[in-house]
Amino acid sequence: MSSKIAVIGADGQLGADLCKVISKEDLIPLTINDLNIVDVSSVRKVLTKEKPDIIINTAAYNRVDDSEDNDLEAYKVNSHGAKNVAIVSREIDAATVQISTDYVFSGDKGSAYNENDAPDPRTAYGISKLAGEQFVKYLNPKHYIVRTCGLYGVAGCMGKGGGNFVESMLNLAKKGSPIKVVADEIVSPTYTKDLADKILELIGTGKYGLYHLTNSGACSWFEFASAIFELSGISIKVEKIISAEYKSKAHRPKYSVLVGHLPMRPWRDALAAYLLERGI
Repeated sequence: MSSKIAVIGADGQLGADLCKVISKEDLIPLTINDLNIVDVSSVRKVLTKEKPDIIINTAAYNRVDDSEDNDLEAYKVNSHGAKNVAIVSREIDAATVQISTDYVFSGDKGSAYNENDAPDPRTAYGISKLAGEQFVKYLNPKHYIVRTCGLYGVAGCMGKGGGNFVESMLNLAKKGSPIKVVADEIVSPTYTKDLADKILELIGTGKYGLYHLTNSGACSWFEFASAIFELSGISIKVEKIISAEYKSKAHRPKYSVLVGHLPMRPWRDALAAYLLERGI
């Protein structure tokens, strides 16, 4: 028997790819025009009518630097929005899938974080996302909390002006702009198509809990940028800088690699697939 799956944030970067991998007869795509997670009555009205079996919440306030000054906005979406979705999910006996982030960790460990490591966020954004996790965890026993890192997908990221790191690099190359990329922050960049496939696989198991899902392996942002140009056949000089030279309001984790027990393909293979999908 198939399950009805609601995707909140269906027009976002991850949401768009989830909508591609979930069968049309099972899919309930919801955008900000359909439902506002900050308003519990809006969440209740829509989800009670649709009656999904599983609700995947990809909606987020993900502007990390802006969150430092607009922490209430971040909390409204990332904490209370997640709370509202969890409350209504429990009311209609649906499972909640909450998308979270590597920013729940400080990045100071110096090695990869697994699901048993204690969170230690150093940003308003990370704190708001961790609070969202906690609300989901205690409000709905039927939950999957999925932490991921460095997302990029063909739909682009709505909250960042419709782009992502890969597109930013390609656009800079087109303009002939000098390209300087941080070399002392280590991440696991993740292709949203791969993540969508893995989330669909995960919810098929019925094994609730906390999961780290990223493409496997690790690289610096500099190494990621270099791979983007190499795989795109673009010859361009990329200059290494350290994070201290890149002025940002929010702390960036130095070592933000996540590992879990549901591995995905290597980040380089995923990047090649993304560029192929983009026709590059």
